[in-house]
Amino acid sequence: DAKEAARLAEAAIAAALRERLRNADAELTALSLRLEEARKEAEETLALLAAADAAEEGLNARLAETVARLELAEGLLAEAEAGRDGALSAVAAREASLSDALAALARSEAAGAETAASLAGTRERLRDAAAEAEQLREALAAALAARLAAEGAGAAAVDERDRRQALLDAAGRRLAAEREISSRAQREVALLNAQVAALRGQLAELSRLLDGAAARDRASRVRIDALGSRLNQALARVAAEQRRRAALEAAEAARLRRAKAALDEEVVDLAAYRSEFFGTLRRVLGDREGVRIVGDRFLFSSEVLFESGSATLRPEGRASIAEVAGILEEVADEIPANLDWVLRVDGHTDSAPVVVAGAFADNWELSAGRALSVVKYMTGTLGFPPERLAAAGFGEYRPVNPEDTDAARAQNRRIELKLTER
Repeated sequence: DAKEAARLAEAAIAAALRERLRNADAELTALSLRLEEARKEAEETLALLAAADAAEEGLNARLAETVARLELAEGLLAEAEAGRDGALSAVAAREASLSDALAALARSEAAGAETAASLAGTRERLRDAAAEAEQLREALAAALAARLAAEGAGAAAVDERDRRQALLDAAGRRLAAEREISSRAQREVALLNAQVAALRGQLAELSRLLDGAAARDRASRVRIDALGSRLNQALARVAAEQRRRAALEAAEAARLRRAKAALDEEVVDLAAYRSEFFGTLRRVLGDREGVRIVGDRFLFSSEVLFESGSATLRPEGRASIAEVAGILEEVADEIPANLDWVLRVDGHTDSAPVVVAGAFADNWELSAGRALSVVKYMTGTLGFPPERLAAAGFGEYRPVNPEDTDAARAQNRRIELKLTER
């Protein structure tokens, strides 16, 4: 009959699939070897990455130390430049003061020259006055002698005597005035000599300060040159560290590219097995009512597996799940061990609230309970490896048809199976 023919057709398809899988043993063995090589390379890359991370930490510490030294050198350089600027300012101020002092000295020397010239004139006048006084004394002596000789000469002699006395008094006054002028000139000369000595002392002090400022400037320049050399060395170390870090980053990028290529290859391999798995499911179960394959997902209508509002598998649902598990076990035997795959079981409901009192609080619990029922049936009854299964409930929040119709709600009540990576 038709059912027997269908079973024979399914058996023939399964036999053809087994034959195809046996013929693919050599290819899968080669693929396993390539995957093992990729795994070893990934482990070596991880070891290199760990070493690179450790080296990077050391480089970061050395770079931080270098940056700190660089900042210290820059601070010392700024301090030295500030000290040099201050010394140069002090030297400039001293030079200005020295210029003023030299100008004052020049003025004092000019005044001293004028005073010396005046003093020379005064001394000349004093010599003339002294000579005249000497002449007056001689005249006075002659007059006195004449008076003594001719004391009794009469009124004419008295008048001559008075005249000579008047001349003598005038000569005395002139002599006193000249002596006062000479004394004042000597005091001025002494004052000028003191001022000249003070200016010479100031000049000596300014010269000493200039010599000290020049020495400090030379020391500052030497210190600045040393700091510049240290700064250049620090910059060279920073550049070397940056080059080493760039090399490490390039090596890490290459490693990541290789790891990504290996992962991409694993994804391609898993996609190939997933395609084969869903292709077989499509041939075996694709024409059954309530069963659909959309892309990489296998969809069971909830009505096929469960009663309304229940999370207990119906007998028909157990049979359908058993068929899927059998096909997956045949394909799983050929999947390399390094491909960490898992069959995800997702429960979905429609937007209608749960009406069965006490069983489930809401659609979240109902969808999760149905997914768990499928997983527990596969592990407990069918003996499917539990580490290859995952259950999730999405309630009514992942609809495949958002319309508010009975047909749309029926589409949204479903169990999805998806072969994916962990």
